[in-house]
Amino acid sequence: MSNLKIDWSGRSHKFTKKDVKYLSNIIQNADPLTQGKYLREFETKTSKYLGVNSKNLYAVSSAAAALEIISTLLQLKKGDEVIIPAHTYCASAIPFARRNAKIIWSDIDFKTRVSDINDIKKKITRKTKAIVIVHLYGYHCDFRKIINFCKRKNIKIIEDCAQAFGSGLGKKKSGTFGDFACYSFHSQKNITTLGEGGMIYVKDKKLASKIPGLRHNGHCEFKFKRKNYWIPAMGNLDMDLKSQWPFKFTLSEIQCGAGIVMLSKLDKLNKIRIYRAKKFIRELSSFEELSFNANFKNNRHTYHLLSAYYQPKKKINRNNLIKILYHKYKIKCAIQYYPLYRYSLFKKMGVKQNKCKNTDKFYDNMISFPFHVWMTDSQFKYLIRSVKSSLSFLRKKR
Repeated sequence: MSNLKIDWSGRSHKFTKKDVKYLSNIIQNADPLTQGKYLREFETKTSKYLGVNSKNLYAVSSAAAALEIISTLLQLKKGDEVIIPAHTYCASAIPFARRNAKIIWSDIDFKTRVSDINDIKKKITRKTKAIVIVHLYGYHCDFRKIINFCKRKNIKIIEDCAQAFGSGLGKKKSGTFGDFACYSFHSQKNITTLGEGGMIYVKDKKLASKIPGLRHNGHCEFKFKRKNYWIPAMGNLDMDLKSQWPFKFTLSEIQCGAGIVMLSKLDKLNKIRIYRAKKFIRELSSFEELSFNANFKNNRHTYHLLSAYYQPKKKINRNNLIKILYHKYKIKCAIQYYPLYRYSLFKKMGVKQNKCKNTDKFYDNMISFPFHVWMTDSQFKYLIRSVKSSLSFLRKKR
């Protein structure tokens, strides 16, 4: 539909003239155009923001790329089990499935819509190698009660912070609690590095030191002093991970420049999201058929997405709400995330389904409202009015 009043945008942000001028200078003058001073500045500033050592954090081409590196560092073998929530984007699982790990689907907590820690505990076995915790929708999943247990059992915890950059618990940021973390700077995320990009955090310094080679075709220094810089070659290729080939997961200087610009605005942008989420939820509080994850304490929820559960009754469900908003009010909503075990890809690749009751229940009647941060105030008010009118109309039919 071309005449939409509020579309589901494929980008979360707009760059200002000042931003464009800064980026234009990088395009004209950066030398080299990849892996130069802007990369180092972006990594340093991001590590400072997260409160971690810059030697443990590296920029990569996407959050999925970060997870590919993490799955490599884990040295997974066929039969090793990795517990992953079934309610998440496919990239949270594919890197581990690619290495022939056995995927064990975990359920979500129905109220928070993120990993149910009690369900995870039930699914841990002697073969469990890692657990992926996804801070979905921008909400930080509190998994602290399994950290010590996992340490004793040498089970690694991976935080998928693709949607939760800036979220956290207390003074700690999401991604700094576990052993590994990934962040996404995709076009739709809290900040973007011109459409694609990400970060990887590795707590273990020895493992973290392997990332520069892993992300750049194994490029490294020779281990001996050279009299002439071109002998025996301009550079070396080597890996000290057994039977592992490196990747090409680097970011360009212009992307890192965009990251530097967006990072300086992150907290401000997240505050706008939180403010609008509060207003939206408050305005719709009289409609008990629509329930949100309304947690506004300590930036625990930065509302990357504004999702809700619509309580079905008789023949009225979320599909009716989406249809009215789309056809009558010209507003495009979305549904997220198709339970991963329902996808043909995972079935064809032999990933078995295990029951995740809350995942199925939530997905089958959830709705995600358009929530890009550059939505105008008038559009946002129109969104609230339209949702109210649609819900009132459906109430008469329930």
